[in-house]
Parts: sequence; structure tokens; C-alpha cells
Amino acid sequence: MYEEMIEAIRKKTDMVPSIAVVLGSGLGGFADETDIEAFADYSDIPGFPTSTVEGHRGRFVFCHIGKTPVVLMQGRVHYYEGYPMDKVVLPIRIMRLLGAKVILLTNAAGGICFDMKPGDFMAIKDHISFLVPSPLRGKNIDCMGPRFPDMTNVYDSQLREIVKKKAMEHGENMREGVYAQLSGPNFETPAEIRLLRTLGADAVGMSTACEAIAAVHCGMRVCGISFISNLAAGLSETPLSHEEVQKTADEKAPVFRRIVRSAVEGFGDIL
Repeated sequence: MYEEMIEAIRKKTDMVPSIAVVLGSGLGGFADETDIEAFADYSDIPGFPTSTVEGHRGRFVFCHIGKTPVVLMQGRVHYYEGYPMDKVVLPIRIMRLLGAKVILLTNAAGGICFDMKPGDFMAIKDHISFLVPSPLRGKNIDCMGPRFPDMTNVYDSQLREIVKKKAMEHGENMREGVYAQLSGPNFETPAEIRLLRTLGADAVGMSTACEAIAAVHCGMRVCGISFISNLAAGLSETPLSHEEVQKTADEKAPVFRRIVRSAVEGFGDIL
């Protein structure tokens, strides 16, 4: 299965990326600001899942950021779209097989902490993901990684410091926090948000943690950034909506794109 997918991508490009980036809500246009060398539509890759979410284009983009070869995932796949979890994380494994050693995961998330507000950024230092199936469930893929991988340090501290430093250079005081992934597509209830806060979560969303687990399993260094697009349920009188998430993400997208570009350049300097 993997061989056929890699072969289809290799018909588009022979680039060996060092860094992979998953572009979350509001970042789809980031790829258009790079010197694109090639792209591969998900629909052209046999057996590959395609995103059904509005605003997610659905393709791999191959480019250089600075001197570093990069593969961008322009449109991710979510568990709530009906795919089994192994399909959701399949793109992560494919990017690893293409050569990526580092992955930057980005998302739009709801703020749980009382001192968070829409428009803030959070560097993910840990996550809570027991509320969705593990992407490693089932027969282990031995060529990818061990049956029981350690998850003590999912999010690389050196990469996290680079992200925070680059954000500061762009005028954003990026805090660290814990991200919780729920299944979606419904937003959480106020009671669920109170539970997550008690458990130590600072932000909540419907992606990322499963991708990080798969990335660690196959030997990648992981960094994650959450853009706080809204206050979680019960913290605001405004009803939650995807339109609100997209609107806030689009408004802050220019600075988010600058942070991501600077972060990738910084990652390239230490590889």
C-alpha cells in the first residue's frame, strides 16, 4: 500500500523533504507564498483519503523554505469525516517515508484557560488524546516503529523554544499549554470543557494529537502550534460555529504564516 502511494508521488517529484508541515485552519494560503516546485493532489494518490472540510484543498505541496526542502500538507484528514484512525494518520506516515524527519503540526483550537483569548497562539507541550482511538491500534507496522512507543516527550522542547522565539520576533508572546483532542464534529459541551480543564487541558480541538502519536511512532521530531480561534463552550455567550473559527483564523493568518515560515527556517538551521 505505502509503496504504491510513494510511487504515485514520486511521479510528481523526486524531492526528499527534511521537514513536514500540516497546515491547519487559516494557513491554506501559506503554500501559495512559497516557491512551489511540485504538488500531488490526494485524489491522484491511490487509496489516499481526501479532506471533505471547506477550506482544506487536499494536496501535498513540495517547496523550499530558505534552503530547506519541505513538504506541506495543504488540507488534513479528520477522524470526524468518517475515516478510520489509521487513514487519518496515513499522510503523516507517507511524509516520513518521503524523508521528513521533523513535523510541524498546526491547528485552530478552542481556548479552555481563562486567560486565553481568540487570536492567541499556544505552543503545544503535551496532549490529552484518550478520548479518541489510538492511531496505533491494531497490528503494529514494524517498519514504522515499535509496538509500545514511549510518549513521555511527544513535543520536542528544542523545536518548541524555536517556535516561541520566532513568535516573539513577530510580536506574539506565545505561551505553552496542553492540547486535548476530541472526536468532533460537534463542539464540546460546557460540562466537557470543565472536565478537560480539570484534567489540565488548555486548548481543545479535533485533530493533531493522533498525528503527533503517529509521528513519534515512526521516529519524527514533533512540534505543535495551536491558534486559539474561539473560547470553548461555556466561556462565551456567543454560540460556537465553524464560521467563527474560520473568520478568526483568516484574520490572524498573515502573522501565523510569518511565524510558521520563521519556525521552519529555524528548524532547518538545526538539522
